[in-house]
Amino acid sequence: MHVEAVRIRNFRRLREVTIDLESELSIFVGPNNSGKTSASHAFQLFMSPTRDRFSIHDFSFESWADIDAWGNAEDGATLPAISLDIWFNVDPANLHRVVDLLPGLAWTGATVGLRIEYAASDPASLLRSFQAARDQARANARPATEGVAAYHPPPRTLREYLAEYLNREFELRYFILDRSRFDNEFVEHVGYSPQPLTPDKGRTGRDILGSLLRVDVLHAQRHLSDAAAGGRAEDLSRRLSRFYEKNLEKRGDDFDALSALAGSEALLNAHLDKVFEPTLTRLARLGYPGLTNPRLLIKSTLNPTTIMSANDGARVHYALSQPVDGSEVPTLPDRYNGLGFKNLIYMVVELLDLHTQWMDTEEKRPPVHLIFIEEPEAHLHAQLQQVFVRKVLDIIAIEGADAQHYGSQLVITTHSPHILYERGFRPIRYFRRVSREEGQASEVLNLSAFYQRTRNPTRDFLERYLKLTHCDLFFADAAVLVEGNVERLLLPQMIAKSAPRLQSAYLSILEIGGAFGHRFKTLIEFLGITTLVITDIDSVLGPAPALVDDEEDEPQPPAAAQAQDAGELHPDQQVGPEPAAEEDEEEEDEDDEAKPGKACMVHQPDAVTSNQTLARWLPGVVAIADLLAASDDQRTQARADGGALVRVTYQSNIDVTWGDETVTIAGRTLEEAFALENLKHCQAKDGASLKLRIPKNTNMTVAQLAERLHKRIKGTWFNKTDFALALLARDPERWDVPSYISDGLRWLEGEVTPPDEVPEAQPAEAADEPEAA
Repeated sequence: MHVEAVRIRNFRRLREVTIDLESELSIFVGPNNSGKTSASHAFQLFMSPTRDRFSIHDFSFESWADIDAWGNAEDGATLPAISLDIWFNVDPANLHRVVDLLPGLAWTGATVGLRIEYAASDPASLLRSFQAARDQARANARPATEGVAAYHPPPRTLREYLAEYLNREFELRYFILDRSRFDNEFVEHVGYSPQPLTPDKGRTGRDILGSLLRVDVLHAQRHLSDAAAGGRAEDLSRRLSRFYEKNLEKRGDDFDALSALAGSEALLNAHLDKVFEPTLTRLARLGYPGLTNPRLLIKSTLNPTTIMSANDGARVHYALSQPVDGSEVPTLPDRYNGLGFKNLIYMVVELLDLHTQWMDTEEKRPPVHLIFIEEPEAHLHAQLQQVFVRKVLDIIAIEGADAQHYGSQLVITTHSPHILYERGFRPIRYFRRVSREEGQASEVLNLSAFYQRTRNPTRDFLERYLKLTHCDLFFADAAVLVEGNVERLLLPQMIAKSAPRLQSAYLSILEIGGAFGHRFKTLIEFLGITTLVITDIDSVLGPAPALVDDEEDEPQPPAAAQAQDAGELHPDQQVGPEPAAEEDEEEEDEDDEAKPGKACMVHQPDAVTSNQTLARWLPGVVAIADLLAASDDQRTQARADGGALVRVTYQSNIDVTWGDETVTIAGRTLEEAFALENLKHCQAKDGASLKLRIPKNTNMTVAQLAERLHKRIKGTWFNKTDFALALLARDPERWDVPSYISDGLRWLEGEVTPPDEVPEAQPAEAADEPEAA
């Protein structure tokens, strides 16, 4: 038996969401302030024995206007209520536990539901009380006078009245839900009214819910450090201990007393070993950090010289070796171990404590124990995060006959990509922030649904690639999909130059390659995350290459993310001696035979793109002429139903000036586009480190320079990563960001960051002297 799904309405950011839960472990992810913690708070409030913990601020922002409209008796206005629907999946062995929740004798299936609603206990009485309070407030209002503003005491609106009297006017109600009256998303059919759960044989709705479900929360605010805590009691104990040591009779030669203490210590250690053995055995399953991990012991420390210390008693020790023939092993106190490992142990012990409290309720133990663990990464480094999420289910596993009737469900809220790395897509529940005209809200997306409906090659590719490098996609404000390593290296500097406000946004930068970008389409659309795709136009000789079906061909992740087990070289790796100095280098004549699919310059007649992202996603055309003519609308995937807003940007025609000649031309790749838009800089002698300087360039035309640059960049010895690193070493004020990238970054900046105030105009600085070619 387990909680299959919950539906939350009108609670904080969760205006109306359905959250499916895995039977063992679910992981809540999403950007900051997307509602992950609110979901666990909803359970805490509705499972609380008192209703006094609710406040007016727990109502979703969109419902505030509805509350005031109802208080003003506007036509058609209804008074909102906060509700939590809990759906249990029940196996036959536990059917007797949910008899009170069966909607009727004709019920069949395995799902039963219970609704908890926080609503007005008597709406008519509430309205009368509010109107009386408002009339009294109006009678005591003070008009404005000279130098004094007008004053109107509260309440002026029903929301102001409920801010003070909410828990007096509202109550918790319980309802039985009929699964047949709900759709697949657990949304009830129009006109359906659930059956109120009336007390039967003294069992209230809260009693019935408590007999089925226990909810515990392991909060993120854990305070554990190596520093000793201060306090008056601790200081007094220390002072008494020093007094005993200096003034009272020492017991060092009282062997009867020492013998009694030793005997007591041995008995106490045996008792502690028996009591803590199950817990320490489970902790041993963590297996961190390996063979050299110190073994945990619980030892008493009955020392006559410290008998007055409040810190005396039983303490955690770390065994430094394994016992041999029953001999005692050397140990160290807990403060001598690393803080990370102590935090892991501390958190697991807290979890075991909650688990033990649930298991110890023999007579009325609920069959389902739902535990929320908030941000386990708060005090754990990356490796320990992976250890924790890998072993946590084993630690609280139920053994024996109880396993058939009882079970624990874990829900982890996290911002850690390392935790996602361990678990993959299926347990993820993605909380997405949605901006609406009436206010801010969130939606919850079930990644297991994406996993089921996406074709296997694409799904497996995405899961493997994101596990390797980019699980942070699930926490980002926006995503930037880039062509390769060069764009990834240069993008932070380009953002600083072209769209500085993006530096305050949380961006996930994914290196995907032109042949793989379209495979991210389904995931980006499912998550609805705003995305900029920066790619190359990749012109080749026609005719257009056939589009490869994902089902037939399953490529591996881009080269930067591949493990090179086969011994193949990365495209940026070369062997053999370096070429001659660039000033004297002459490019080798290449085979000019026109072969379909061979890389060519962008202005080549009938050229097409080999870039699968451009052909299969945006703008969805193949001919280079069509790509250059594509409008902004064609390059943008419009937002639909809160879905993804995606734009692709690639090289376009620009005006290039060299000497007295200006020509409109486009580069094929980032390196070509950069060279053309920074022609003077790249062709200057002090720009030679970029490897883009063409010998004897002074008398060349723009077309000749562009052709030589094209050959240079696609040549065997041009190392793109070296180009990026050389560019990073140069003053960023000396070069311009290629226009297609700067345009895309400014678009993304306008979508995900608030506008800055327009700065005052600054006086123009003297222009630098033109660089000599």
